Amino acid sequence: MTVEEGQIAPDFTLQASNGKPFTLSDQRGKWVVLYFYPKDDTPGCTREACSFRDHIKQLESLGAVVVGVSPDDLRSHDRFVTKYQLPFLLLSDPDHEVAQLYDVWREKNMYGRKIFGIQRSTFLIAPDGTVYKAWRKVKVDHHVDEVLDELKLVGAN
Repeated sequence: MTVEEGQIAPDFTLQASNGKPFTLSDQRGKWVVLYFYPKDDTPGCTREACSFRDHIKQLESLGAVVVGVSPDDLRSHDRFVTKYQLPFLLLSDPDHEVAQLYDVWREKNMYGRKIFGIQRSTFLIAPDGTVYKAWRKVKVDHHVDEVLDELKLVGAN
């Protein structure tokens, strides 16, 4: 099942980098930038996380909460958060349940080998819990600008 714009975002609970469970439906009333990324502390994922970090004040001023999801465990997330001073939660999805729910756990071609992994994707979830915008196969450079543009377009705050 593919998550489409206009649908209610599938609810889930995952462990967060702050050591507490994070439930998506608890965020109702806020814009949520839910981004899926392959692996902590790799070049593309680091650029993406740092881009969200560097624009967090703008995102928050528009009423948005940023949350990253990867298969990494909480220890890995803790190191990643500390190393790059990330001011948002990272969620651990080791069994890929949420990635599968959002249809971002995909077959990929890695140097001629077929493997399964996260397809870098972002979902902008509206305060009413619907998926307002879905970006799949995200290119890291300038992606945060796309997210900010959408939030400004809807007059989020």
